[in-house]
Formats: sequence, structure tokens, C-alpha cells
Amino acid sequence: MAAPPFVRAMAYGSYDGGLRELIHLLKYGRVRPAAGVLGRMLAEVIQGFGSEFRSAVVVPVPLHRSKLRQRGFNQAEEIARAALKHLNRSELTLAAGVLERKRATESQTGLTDHQRQENVRGAFLVTSPEPIRDQDVLLVDDVFTTGATASECARVLRRRGADRVFVATVARVLKSEAAWATPEEIEEPRVLKAYA
Repeated sequence: MAAPPFVRAMAYGSYDGGLRELIHLLKYGRVRPAAGVLGRMLAEVIQGFGSEFRSAVVVPVPLHRSKLRQRGFNQAEEIARAALKHLNRSELTLAAGVLERKRATESQTGLTDHQRQENVRGAFLVTSPEPIRDQDVLLVDDVFTTGATASECARVLRRRGADRVFVATVARVLKSEAAWATPEEIEEPRVLKAYA
């Protein structure tokens, strides 16, 4: 299996129990204050990178415009904004419009790894490369499943000039067959872990 096009991916915890419920409250219940709580969690993840990057352009994984219209907001962007407020670090710059999901993709749930990769291949486009050129990028999303979406986004960002891409998510789906998972993550799902 080829190495992912991002340097490292980290998550706050496993996608189950209360964390899953909180993410669902934001995404499907549209309880916007949940973004603040999730943002605090994401801020811890970002701090977990330590000195791996001094500054970074923060890019939330975008929704397709039809999904954005339906939901009314992009949960990844809301969580990223909340995290940056908690961190209050001027060297982290939010660039929400840099990446665009140019076509709707089907839900990744229930797809094989190969189907997930095919589902997102060519789905993302860098609309404004200037903010990311020769910069480290911190790609942010709510949930990391197998890494297909993060890998495709990172690939596109790097092709358009990003130096290195790091991935920070609130939750991580822990499955022994998921790409880049380690046995330690499966045994200790509630601990901040790196996986890449």
C-alpha cells in the first residue's frame, strides 16, 4: 500500500459513544453550539502536533454546494473556527475557500477501501492556490475513517503548491482493516493518537 500524501494524521478520540453523538448533534441536529465543544477537542489535537510545523494554513474539508445548502453550514469549518479561537495562535490562518468539492460524492459508509478511493478521486479542486503555495497545510475534518478523503484532499493541495499536509480530526473510526490504523489505536481508542 502506498504511503498517504500527508505527513501525519491525528484525532482526539474514537468515533463512538458520546463523541459520535456530539458530532451527530452538530451535523444532523444542527446544534451549532456543539461546534464549540468539538473545537476545544480539535484544539488539543492541533497542540499535539507540537513543533512539527511552526505555521500552517488551516483548510477545512469542504462540502459540496448541494450538501452545504441542505445543512446550512460546513461542520469542518465550524469546528476549525472554534479550535482557532481556543488556540489564539496568529501563525495558524483559516483558509476556508481554498479547497472546493466540485462534485457530490456518495456516502463513504459501507464502501470498501477501493470504492472509497474511487468515490473521492477527482472530487476536490484548489480554487485559490496562493494562500497554500510553499506553506504547511493543516487539513481539518470532523471524522477520519480510512483516509480516502484526507488523502485525496492532501494530494490535490500538494499538487497545487502546498509544502506539507497534516490532518487533524475530532474523531477516528477504529477498525482493524482501516488504512494506517495501528493495534495500539484499536486497544486504546480514547487516547490522542497519531496514525500515519
